This record gives sequence, structure tokens and C-alpha cells, in this order.
Amino acid sequence: MDQGNKSRVTEFILQSLSGSRELQLFYFAFFTLFYSSIVLGNFLIVLTVISEPALHTPMYFLLSNLSFIDVCLSTFATPKMIVDFLMERKVISFEGCMAQIFFLHVFAGGEMMLLVAMAYDRYVAICRPLHYGTIMSARKCTSLVVGSWLIGVLHSVSQLAFTINLPFCGPNKVDSFFCDLPLVIKLACTDTFTLEIMMLSDSGLMAMTSFVLLLISYTVILVTVRRRSSGGMAKAKATLSAHISVVTLFFGPCIFIYAWPFSNFPVDKVLSIFYTVFTPLLNPLIYTLRNKEVVLAMQKLRSWQVRTWWSPSCLL
Repeated sequence: MDQGNKSRVTEFILQSLSGSRELQLFYFAFFTLFYSSIVLGNFLIVLTVISEPALHTPMYFLLSNLSFIDVCLSTFATPKMIVDFLMERKVISFEGCMAQIFFLHVFAGGEMMLLVAMAYDRYVAICRPLHYGTIMSARKCTSLVVGSWLIGVLHSVSQLAFTINLPFCGPNKVDSFFCDLPLVIKLACTDTFTLEIMMLSDSGLMAMTSFVLLLISYTVILVTVRRRSSGGMAKAKATLSAHISVVTLFFGPCIFIYAWPFSNFPVDKVLSIFYTVFTPLLNPLIYTLRNKEVVLAMQKLRSWQVRTWWSPSCLL
């Protein structure tokens, strides 16, 4: 921190999950394994969807983009958290802190909109099956994905525009393993009540509104599925249950943190870990273990890799 009457914070101190050296070494190994599983698991889904022609459908196109954004969501902070477990001083520069806030809201906002797009895809597939191919064209799917990223960027810029110029001249300890907007705003050397309300209206309302709309959408879909009870609808029910599980796991922690962003709760740090580390790993597990088409495609991909590896040309 610079000294003087106009001192300004140049770095923030991040709080570790534990002060115990032994626990930090355990966390280092544990989260390294978790993060590696996130990257490998989600990229395996992306590779499977790309390599299997049977999965070249709107639903799996959106699923592969969800896997990619999950990798991004876990990468903006988890690698630094893992490295910090080995460090005595867990610090991040002011610019690095602002970058974490920016990317967190880009990826989280983009994932919210992508989950809405996936709900729309299921609605069209189940409620308007005869028009599904026309409505969910390649152009529409691409527009939904690009739109999700654009909304995430706009949401993040709107959050950061008023934060980056705040005067930070005193406390610099962030009570988390990464820079999150509600925690950083509290450290500003000025009255931030108006900014807090704006952030609550933006992040909290966005998360809550998206979640409620998704619940309404899936309720309508489930009612439709129940009325059309048949063998084909059993597959739709399995797909919907996977989607609803992902939505609940992602939005639950976000709503809890951002609906009451300026009240500290002991579980806030745990919830932050949940939606930045655990949820990106649970997504591929939910979508693969409950989806026979993806499992069969992965088995086919594995068989192809084994045949390629053991082919005579590869052994020469």
C-alpha cells in the first residue's frame, strides 16, 4: 500500500480456508485433484459432442458450451487459490482483483443465460416437437450462445464500471479466496450504499429472476410431459431432471450470496467454493451419468482411441 495522505491500495490480502499449514497442504492436493477433474471432465464432454455425429443436435451443442463455460468459471480463481495454499502471504494486485470480479460476472452471468437457453430448447422440443427443427436452427443456437456471452459481458461491465474508480485507501483484507464484488465494495473508503443497492438490483435480481423463470418454464414442461405419458416422454423426463438438478445447484448458492450480499454469513465462503469449484464438476457428472446417449458416445470415443493406439501403424 502506498503511504501518504492520498494512499491507495495496490494489493488485496485474500483469506485462506484455514490457518493450519497441514490443512492447507491437504486442500492443495484436494483442490488440485478437483480442478483437474473439472477440466478433463468438461473437455471430455466437448470432445465427445464434437466427435460424435449423433450428438450434433441443439441440446448437445448447448451442453458442450455449458461445459466450456464451466471450465472458464472454475479457472478464473481456482488455480490461484491452489497456488496460494503454498504461500505465506496470499495477495492479489488491485488489477488482478478487478479482473477476477470481471471474469466471475462474465462467466456466471453467461451461464445463467445459457441455462435459460437450454430450458427454451427443452420447451420447444417437448411442447412444439413438430416445429423443433425449424425453431432451433443452427443460426438460432449460435445466436443463443453468443447472446449469453454478450449478456454476461454487459452484466460484468455494469458491475465493474462503478467499482474500479472507488477510493480504496484503508482496509485491504478480502474475506474469501477470491475477489467478489460484495466483499471488495465493503473495503472502499467512501459511502457505498447507492452502489450496494445498484449491485443488489443487478446481480441479485438477475439471479432471482432467471431462477424463477426457469422454475416456471420447467413446471410448464413437466405438466406437458405428464399429459403425454409415453415411452418417448420417459427420455424427456430424464433429461429434464438433469437440467433441474444443474439449475438448482448453480442458482442456490448464487441467490443466497447475492440476495443478501452485505450481511456476512459463516457459510458464504463454503457457498463460493461450491458454485466455483464443485458445481462445474457436478455438471458433467449429472449430464453424463444420467444420459445414455452421451455415455455410449464416450464409450465409442474410447474404443476408437484404443483401436488407434494399438493399430499396427502406430506400433511401427
